[in-house]
Amino acid sequence: MKFNRTKLTLFSVAFVMLSACKPKENVKEYSAGDLNLSNFVAIGGTTTSGFMDDALYLEGQENSLGAILAQQFELVGGGTFHQPWVSTSSVGVNSDNLARLILDYKTDCLNVTSLSPVRKAINGDATIFSESLYDASKPFGNYGIPGFYMAYAFSPAYSSQNNFFKRMASSTSATVLGDALNTTPSFFSLYVGLDEVMKYAKSGGKNESLLTASQFHALYTPILDQVTSASTQGIVSTLPDVTEMPYFTTIPYDGLNLDEANAASLNAIYNPIGLSFVVGKNAFVIEDPSAGTFGVRQMVPGEKILLSVPLDSVKCNKMGSVFPFRDEFILTTDEVNAIKSNTALYNDYIIAKAAEKNLAVVRTDQFYQSLTSGILYNGISLNTKFVSGGAYSLDGVNLNPRGNALLANEFIKAINAKYKSNIPTVDATLFRGIIFP
Repeated sequence: MKFNRTKLTLFSVAFVMLSACKPKENVKEYSAGDLNLSNFVAIGGTTTSGFMDDALYLEGQENSLGAILAQQFELVGGGTFHQPWVSTSSVGVNSDNLARLILDYKTDCLNVTSLSPVRKAINGDATIFSESLYDASKPFGNYGIPGFYMAYAFSPAYSSQNNFFKRMASSTSATVLGDALNTTPSFFSLYVGLDEVMKYAKSGGKNESLLTASQFHALYTPILDQVTSASTQGIVSTLPDVTEMPYFTTIPYDGLNLDEANAASLNAIYNPIGLSFVVGKNAFVIEDPSAGTFGVRQMVPGEKILLSVPLDSVKCNKMGSVFPFRDEFILTTDEVNAIKSNTALYNDYIIAKAAEKNLAVVRTDQFYQSLTSGILYNGISLNTKFVSGGAYSLDGVNLNPRGNALLANEFIKAINAKYKSNIPTVDATLFRGIIFP
């Protein structure tokens, strides 16, 4: 068969023209949009600092919320982000001078050995508190400070009250806001107020009070006013419902399992005051001054037992049954409802102030709620189940590196939506979850 060269040539030209007319995929390049990210400063408390596994240590800092955000900002022109590093060899430390938690085998009072969070060392690395890390030539970008309360934002004595700030403060009379804003931020994140809620919740509501809505307003407003006087570009965060975190949900209210003999024994003790027990699952017994003459009752659905409860005492010394749980180990219905309702009021105010200041706002409360419901991310299931849930660290309150990566993505999405930027999110599967031995 012979080909007509003229027809072949015309066909080839037509093919090329048609190919050229094929719509090209519209790929938007990474961009800072309307943002100036040359000097990013993250201001906040425990969550922003990289505190996880109940301590401040290097890997946690490397995977802090601030660090992950700064890493992504660098891809669109962001500047260098400095943090008050803990040394590589450090076992970490918390405010009680305890080392970080790791997952290892532990034998309980019943001589049963199982995986459990244990301290990496007998003592924490308190030597970090003698460090003075401030360097005017390399100002810190991460002003996330473990245990930071808004009431101390402008306090010149704060470095003597919080050792985590002391090691990074510019002087003994420095304030958190003063040092953070002396860096002249071009863009900021502000995530404050959660430590105050956590202080109340982790105490079981004992000897602590939640901020009222007006008290929250009075503390939050001057902080935001001061920060926005330094930079008009930034993002603020709402607060999660802490009662849904593993620290408060791991031990069920009805986790008192009884055999026939123990049920009979408790009935002999408690039947005279109207409490009864059955073989199998029962609600734990707690102290409650409002519960009649004896101030003792059984728990009801929705009430919380804290992870701070000594489990060996529960297993072997009848805590939670013969000896009721003390107030500091539980959150009652009233306390849970107070946390939820107050947090919602705080969030309403944060959202309103963000609109007033024309700032981005990230709905951190919605993100944490999605973890409570359970999410599927790139084929990985994540939820709030203690240890195995995949998002929280071993303290049951702070996120692990993977959880922080997911949270950082929520910040980035909110920033992109507000400032017409296209900052890439991170692949959270590249960040670790819980390390098993």
